[in-house]
Amino acid sequence: MKKVLVINGPNLNLLGQREKEIYGAETLEDIARKMNAEAMKLNIDLSFIQTNHEGEIIDKIHESKGKIDTIIINPGAYTHYSIAIRDAIKAVEIPAIEVHLSNIHAREEFRSKSVIAPVCVGQISGFGSIGYILALNAAACL
Repeated sequence: MKKVLVINGPNLNLLGQREKEIYGAETLEDIARKMNAEAMKLNIDLSFIQTNHEGEIIDKIHESKGKIDTIIINPGAYTHYSIAIRDAIKAVEIPAIEVHLSNIHAREEFRSKSVIAPVCVGQISGFGSIGYILALNAAACL
């Protein structure tokens, strides 16, 4: 059974409350429920976390080495500047998929640059919560 870790970064705990016109009305719990249902269909052992702390994200990535087959990560604002998260993903050599609810390339210029994407096998952006399901299906094929 494949093991997949989903990491959600800062402010994603506020989904469903924050900027609904950009991020939608679903909560992070709604997304976790959908992902768990899809993981069961795909025979994937899924872990789902959210933290507002960069160091915690890095610790979870480090702890995944040798235990997790794929990481799905929505780094939130860390997408644009966290070299530390980028280096952690690269260091553990676990395939990672970057996910964003909104199309980061169609928003403010500073949001269009991801320092994380170059160390990931792919990026899914702009499909709302369906992006997480797409990422999970991609993880099943890795």
